[in-house]
Parts: sequence; C-alpha cells; structure tokens
Amino acid sequence: MIYLDHAAATPIRKEVLKEMQPYFSKFFGNPSSAHTLGEESKAAIEEASEDIKKVINAAGNGKIIFTSSGTESINLALLGVARATNKRHIITTKIEHPAVLETCAYLKKHGFKITYLDVDELGQIDLEELEKAVKKKTALISIHYANSEIGVIQNIREISRRKQNALLHVDACQASGLLSLDVKKLGIDLLSLNAGKVYGPKGVGLLYAGYNVDLKPVIYGGSQELGLRAGTENVPSIVGFAKALELAEEEREDTSDKLEKLQDYSLKLLAKQIPNIRLNGHPTERLPNNLNFQIDGVEADNVLNYLSDQKIYASAGSACKSNKQEPSHVLKALGLDDEDAISSIRLSMGKDTTKEEMKEAIGTLSKIVKTLRKL
Repeated sequence: MIYLDHAAATPIRKEVLKEMQPYFSKFFGNPSSAHTLGEESKAAIEEASEDIKKVINAAGNGKIIFTSSGTESINLALLGVARATNKRHIITTKIEHPAVLETCAYLKKHGFKITYLDVDELGQIDLEELEKAVKKKTALISIHYANSEIGVIQNIREISRRKQNALLHVDACQASGLLSLDVKKLGIDLLSLNAGKVYGPKGVGLLYAGYNVDLKPVIYGGSQELGLRAGTENVPSIVGFAKALELAEEEREDTSDKLEKLQDYSLKLLAKQIPNIRLNGHPTERLPNNLNFQIDGVEADNVLNYLSDQKIYASAGSACKSNKQEPSHVLKALGLDDEDAISSIRLSMGKDTTKEEMKEAIGTLSKIVKTLRKL
C-alpha cells in the first residue's frame, strides 16, 4: 500500500495512542463531575489546553475550545462571532473549505453581507483588494492558512496587518505540522485546527480565540468549554490531540525540509514520465507535501480508481466534497475550465512517505495515464 492522501487523514501515531489509552478505562470520569475521578479528567483537559497554547504561542492570551472537528471549530468561529456582534459584514475567499463557504451562505440568508475575494491564477489573494474590502461594519475576515486542495499558502501576517478593526479567523487545519502556528507573530484572533491532520485521533478539533474575541455558543446545553461548547468532552481525544500537536511542532522543520526535497523530486519525475501535465497553484508558496496537477486527456475519477486497484491511494481534492460530481470550486477560481478541473488529482505526502514510494506511485500513474489516453 502507498498512501498519498494525508491532506484528508493521517494515521494516528503510536506515541499519541499510548498517551490516550489510560483515559478510556482508568481515568474515565466525566470532567463535569465533582468527585476525584471527574477532577482528574478535567485536569487532563486543562493540561492539554495549556500544552496547545505553548505550541501556538498563546500562553496567557486567549482560550482554547475543544470541538468535534475542524468543521465545527470553523462554524463556532463564524457563527459565534456573528451572534456576538452588531456588525453585519464578513470577508472570505472563493477558495475556502466548504465549512467556511456553507456557513457564510447561511449567514447571508440571515442578513449578513459576504465579500468573496478572488484569487489569481496561482491561488493567492490580492492584499490591496482585501484592504479595500474592509469596512467599519466588517466583523470578521476568514481566510485559510493553506488550501486543502492545492496547498497554496496565504500571507497571514500581511493579511493581519490589513484587517483594521475586524477580527481575523484562520483555518489552519492543513497548515498544522508544516507551518508556524504562532498566533502572536501572525496576528491571528481565531484559529481552527483538527487532530486528524497531525497524526492524532479523528473526531476532535479546537478553536483558539483571543481574549479580545466575544463569542456566542452554537451548541447549547451544559456549561462545558467555557460555556461555548455544550456536551461531555472527549477526554482521550483531547489528550491525544495535545500530544500529536506537540510532536508535530517538535518535528516541523525536519518534516518540512524532508517533504520539500521529496516534492521537488516527485515534480521532476512526473514531468519526465507523464507528458502534458501542469501543476495547479503557486510553484513555491505551497505546502511541501502537496502535489495537485492536471493530466491532459484523462478524468481524475478514472485515474484514482485504477490507482486504488493497485493499492495506491490519492484524491481529487477535499474529502468533505469528494462525493460531489462537479468540478472543484477551488480549481475553477484559478481559472481552469471544467475539462482541466476534472482532470486534476492531488497527491499529498506524509512525514513517513519515502522516495521509493513516490517513484513506484508515479511509475504506476504513468502506465495508467498512457492506457487511458489510448482509450
């Protein structure tokens, strides 16, 4: 098996699983219970929160709200701010994750004005266009750190400098473990993350919110998570998330260096073995594990099915919309026509992906493309 879909999900690390195990059976108390067993669970959550604050450089300057996913974190950021302010304007981009775009569509139906920024053919926004879009009534700017489909990185620090009095929410789910998450240096007010992208457990995410951010809850019930996310906390997964993020940060520079070299090697091999392919997105301002490219004369779904038959697993874009039979909104925003968009696939490598695996995968891909082009 060769797994090249790390942008969709990563396998859980053995160190993370070991950290989680005691909280399934030994320290299983409800964190809201008043007895010692419950207090131990509550203490584990508090410790995980502090460990994560160290990773994102938010110690003493904000709150962590644990959620079920990156999608829920994004919903809490957008809806939570919208319900807590009288400002009725939000700025985002045309290439955001569906969690952002669908939430913005909901808010638009309820009286909010949404500005959708264009991107250039390489997938980056125009900073001057952003600056012009910010108004006194702008409550929130929501822009991802790195795109889940094409891996293109946005200049968050420069975006922050242009936010004026608006809050800045950053979806950093794809960036974690590969880019710095320093919220102070980047100027981030709200940050969404999920554990499934950093070799942690699936089904847990978080929202960081600075102390200057006023939020209203999206889920109602108990007083858990500072009253912002009702429901009994998933203690094992929260503990695992903190461990996974801590390990990812410790290894981030080495992992990025390795993946940059592997990305360069793979691009050269693709160009050599498969005629008429084109990289989608910025050639350098992109995540080091991402290769998204068009293959003339074939459809991505057919290619991916044949790869899967050979136990090589890749994708055509975001897992959250992979069941939709339509061209990617991200690729369309770059200016690709339908034919080019549906001929694009994504290979997303992981920290343990090897040169040998990429050589085998690209060799197999080359044979598949050759066969499909003949047909």
